[in-house]
This record gives sequence, structure tokens and C-alpha cells, in this order.
Amino acid sequence: MVSSEQRRRQLAREKYLRQQQRRETARRKSRQRNVVIAAVLAVVLAGGGAAAAVGAFSGNDKDKKKDDAAASSPSAPTSKAPDPCAKAAKAVAGEKPKKMSFKKEPAVSIDKSASYTMKLETTCGDISVDMDAGKAPHTVNSFDFLAGKGYFDHTKCHRLVNQEIYVLQCGDPQGTGAGGPGYTLPDENLKDPALKGNKYPAGTVAMANQYNAQTKQGRNSGGSQFFLVYQDSPLPPDYTPFGKISQDGMKVLKKIAKAGAAAPDQMQNTAPNASVVINKATVTKS
Repeated sequence: MVSSEQRRRQLAREKYLRQQQRRETARRKSRQRNVVIAAVLAVVLAGGGAAAAVGAFSGNDKDKKKDDAAASSPSAPTSKAPDPCAKAAKAVAGEKPKKMSFKKEPAVSIDKSASYTMKLETTCGDISVDMDAGKAPHTVNSFDFLAGKGYFDHTKCHRLVNQEIYVLQCGDPQGTGAGGPGYTLPDENLKDPALKGNKYPAGTVAMANQYNAQTKQGRNSGGSQFFLVYQDSPLPPDYTPFGKISQDGMKVLKKIAKAGAAAPDQMQNTAPNASVVINKATVTKS
């Protein structure tokens, strides 16, 4: 006959096993969710140079990418919110980005010990970014080079993501998510302590790229496209963080985010409802 103490121990063991099973189920679901997010990001944060962009969006692969994105990506909430930047955008509607392409990454000529600030003068307001030349010298050097050439001037920020991750993506003169400067950049600063816990904090500016966490392919494929994080976003540390947005810049970014995003286009871009155009980008050393 089972004593009351034995019965108590048996019930305790059964309770412990149930708890362990629930925890394992939760961990498995979490892993699956991270895999889905990583797969989505291979499309959502598609950027990099022209060669990488062509590989992702050319020929028969174009339709396949569109189908894969539609199947794996949750639909971002859309909104019909008023465009807070319409008037300013209308005033510069005739301005077009310059068509530029470069054969190779520019030689690193910045001072790695100095501070650099990138100012984005947009139709929605100015966004200043303090860039870390010491931790991401190739990336900061490239932005200094491209901004000096007027590469970013009159370019649209073509994608706003407002589900799972919370980012505004810019830096493509084509405005499609497939453009780049013709060269690619090495990944940098991926072990930044700020990314602890697979999270890109609000205010982070990082590089878009072609990396696919499932296939482990696409490293060192950043180009000119970058994303600005307006709310803490669960992301694996695969995207070079190179700057922090100023307090005033965050106000502008949140105004853009508040206006919502449009329905996905053929390239699976969800354009911001706000007409975000970078009128001019400048990089200064201090």
C-alpha cells in the first residue's frame, strides 16, 4: 500500500515533469519563432551591393522570393493615417537621386579615434546619427564617402516595418530595396554589448544586408542600405550597428512610425505612409 508520503513524492515528481515539459515546449516555440524572424529578415532587410541585390531579385528568383516572402512573413499592419510630411515632400517632388556605382569599397581614410555625425535632412525633419568610427570603421568610412558624393540626396526611405521588428529602412537610390553602391562592406561590431539578448535597442542605426541565418550565407554583404530602430526589436546580432540616433531625431522617427505603413508592394516593401525623402545627407567630424 502506498503511504501518504510516497504519494506526495509521486505527485511532486509528476508536477515537476509537467513543468519541464511546458518549459521545453516554450523553448521550442521560441526557437521556431526566431527561425521565422530570421527567414523574414533575409527579405525584410535585403540590402547590400548591386551584385548581392541582383542575386536576390533577378530572373526567376524574383518571383520565388516574392512567393517565399508572402508565405513566411506575417502581414504588417497597414494604416490610412495622414501623411505628416506631404507638404515638404511636394516641394521637392522634382528632385531625383543621382545614379552612381563604384567598383570597389573606398579605402579607409577616416580617423578611427574621432567622432563622426551623420545628419539626414528629411522631409519629415532632421535626424542626426552619432557614428562609431572605432567599432565600425569600414561602415562609417563608406557613409562619409557616399554622403560626400551626394549619393543619399533625394532618396526615399522605402520600407517601414511595424510588426515583430520596428525599423525604418533607407539608403537605396532606387527606392526598391534592391539598390546599392556597387560594392559590399564587411560585417562589423556584431559583438557590441548593446545587442545582448538578441535585441537591437531603440535608437540604433545598423546596416541591412543579404545574410540568411538558415543557410548561413550572405555574410559581409552590406552596401548603402541601413535601418533606424524606433522601438526595441528582437534581432540576432547579424547586422552591423554603427550609430545612435539623437533625441530630436528619435522624435522625427517616431512621427514617421506613427503614420503607419502601406500595403506590401511587389518587392514585399511596406512603404511608410509618411513621405520620407532624404533631401541631403552630410557627415561631419568633430
